[in-house]
Amino acid sequence: MTTLSELAIGRTGIVENIDLPNEIQHHLMHMGFVPEARVVVVRRAPAGDPTVFGIDGFEIALRRDTARYIRVRELNEK
Repeated sequence: MTTLSELAIGRTGIVENIDLPNEIQHHLMHMGFVPEARVVVVRRAPAGDPTVFGIDGFEIALRRDTARYIRVRELNEK
């Protein structure tokens, strides 16, 4: 298992766990970051932060400080 912030551009992960306060967890869950959701790393800002993730047909930007608390299981496919 790894974190969303560690996935390379183009890689896909399956959400396993969100290790953040409940209020932030619920906010992320409403955006689609729920257990077993498939997340693709789309692109990073020139300075490396934030990162845009594709999830459930939407693109959502998260800062590294948030993405590092979302644990994912990396898939072998691109």
